[in-house]
Amino acid sequence: MFRAILVEKSESGQSVRVAEVDEASLPVGDVLVRVERSTVNYKDALAITGKGPVIRKFPMIPGIDGAGVVAESAHASFRPGDRVLVNGYGVGEGHWGCLAGAARLDGNWLVPVPSNFTTTQAMAIGTAGYTAMLCVMALQRHGVAPGKGDVLVTGAAGGVGSVAIALLAGLGYRVVASTGRASEAPYLTALGAAEVLDRATLAAPGKPMQKERWAGVVDSVGSQTLANACASTRYGGTVAACGLAGGMDFPATVAPFILRGVTLAGVDSVMAPMALRREAWQRLSRELDTGKLAAMTREIPLAEAIPLAGELLAGRVRGRVVVDVTR
Repeated sequence: MFRAILVEKSESGQSVRVAEVDEASLPVGDVLVRVERSTVNYKDALAITGKGPVIRKFPMIPGIDGAGVVAESAHASFRPGDRVLVNGYGVGEGHWGCLAGAARLDGNWLVPVPSNFTTTQAMAIGTAGYTAMLCVMALQRHGVAPGKGDVLVTGAAGGVGSVAIALLAGLGYRVVASTGRASEAPYLTALGAAEVLDRATLAAPGKPMQKERWAGVVDSVGSQTLANACASTRYGGTVAACGLAGGMDFPATVAPFILRGVTLAGVDSVMAPMALRREAWQRLSRELDTGKLAAMTREIPLAEAIPLAGELLAGRVRGRVVVDVTR
């Protein structure tokens, strides 16, 4: 038996609780992982609260991220005792996830935990930080170098934004952080932001073409914010879009793309190819300042992940939260 957050659905609606689960109930998979740490992402918060159609079948253990130790393996790449992590692949949506003491997973979804990271650090990064690195890689593939100009990071106080700022600043970029929480300015500048903008300057409808400012953008907000970011990106610049915290719509025109040669690069973390995942995690192990990672992270026990979900959707969670599933 192991403890897990269990989301169930009946005629009266969705319910969520910490439950004792029999290991025999775990779904099919060729690797059994004793999960040590997980985290709560935006998608997990939607699943736990029921405010988004994330869960594809019930009952479900949420948790799209997990890190722990292999207990049993029929997969050629992993042996008992190996430290592994998982991000995405439908885990916590259609396959029981990692807000639990154990998870049975497909070995093809697993990445070795970098040798210089603990499982706590791996989950302090989680999908949010891994996605931030994929965004940085996308900007670099499209020629956005530190000398090209400012890089805007939207949703800056959230998980993706916090790690993106730390990574970009560490690589020598001048980072401008956009947030709706003015009180977080000291936190953002400590991570490496050179300037902090009120998100209201990007959230209102704007002109199709605006003053050129950004050499690159990491956007986790979407909607009008993404449209304004594109409209104010410099000639030949790149916008890496990875989220929809502000909405799924994109009220923009083609003008920035056909008149300034702006690239809109979509960044997906859920089904990213394994080679790209491994590259992202190896770069994180080399390039992310672990002191800054610690400064943006706090740890909670399993049961506290349930109320945290509502706080996250309300925009009241800063940085990263690690869930210690063992307590």
